[in-house]
Amino acid sequence: MDTSQPEILVHHEQGVTTLTFNRVEKKNSITASMYTQMADALERANADAGTRVVVFQGDVAIFSAGNDIGDFLKCPPVTTDAPVFRFLRILATFPKPLLASVCGPAVGIGTTMLFHCDLVYAGDNAAFSMPFVNLGVCPEAGSSLLAPQMLGFHRAAEALLLGEPFMAEAALEVGLVNRVVPPTECNMLTQMQARKLAAKSLASLMETKRLLKKTNADEVIERINEEAASFGRMLGEPAAREALTAFMEKRAPDFSKL
Repeated sequence: MDTSQPEILVHHEQGVTTLTFNRVEKKNSITASMYTQMADALERANADAGTRVVVFQGDVAIFSAGNDIGDFLKCPPVTTDAPVFRFLRILATFPKPLLASVCGPAVGIGTTMLFHCDLVYAGDNAAFSMPFVNLGVCPEAGSSLLAPQMLGFHRAAEALLLGEPFMAEAALEVGLVNRVVPPTECNMLTQMQARKLAAKSLASLMETKRLLKKTNADEVIERINEEAASFGRMLGEPAAREALTAFMEKRAPDFSKL
C-alpha cells in the first residue's frame, strides 16, 4: 500500500469538509487509527468557523466493510474509551449538519453511523447490513435504539437479529436514505446538497438540528455507552472468539455448542 496516501482523506471547500474512506483495496474496512483520524477531523470541523457541513463518502463500489477484523483482533475495543466509541460519541453529538454518500456495501458501522447523519444519499448499488449477531457481539452506535425508531421494530429486529443486507430501495422506503441515484452521481449530489446547506445561516442550521435531536440526545449517548460495555464484554466470550476465528479462516462459524 502507498503509505503516502492517508486512509482518511480530508478535503475542505466552500464551507464543506469531506471525509473520504481511502482504503479501497481493503474494502474501506476501518482500523482503530482511522477512527481516531475521523474523530479528530470532526473535532476540528466543529471548532472551525469555516466548516459548516461535514460529508462522509467512500468509493463508487464500496462505502465500508465495517471494522477491519485483523486490526480489530489486535486492538479490540474492550473499553468504552476505545477509538471507535470515542468516534461514535463525537459523531452522535456533532452539532453541524452531517451528510453521507453511500455506494456499494455499508457493513456494520458503515450502516449504523448513518443513523447519526442528517441527510443520506445512496447509489442504487448500496447494500446496508448490521451483522453483529453473526460475529457473536451486539449492536453499537446506538443502533439498538435508533434502528427500531426509524425502521419500526420488526424490520429493525430482522436487520439486527439476522444481519442480512437490505438494499437501497428498502432503505429509501424506511427513511434511512433521502434519495437513490446511480452510483456515479451519488457523491456529486451529496456535495451539491452540502453546498446548499453551507450557504445558509450556520446558527439556524445548528439550532434546527439541536431541536430535531433534542428528544433523544441524552438517551442516544446512554445507549452508545451501554452497547459499548456489552460489546467489550462479549468480545471476550466464546461466541465472538469462534465467529472472529471463523472469519479469519474463511469458514462459517459453528455456534452449536455455545
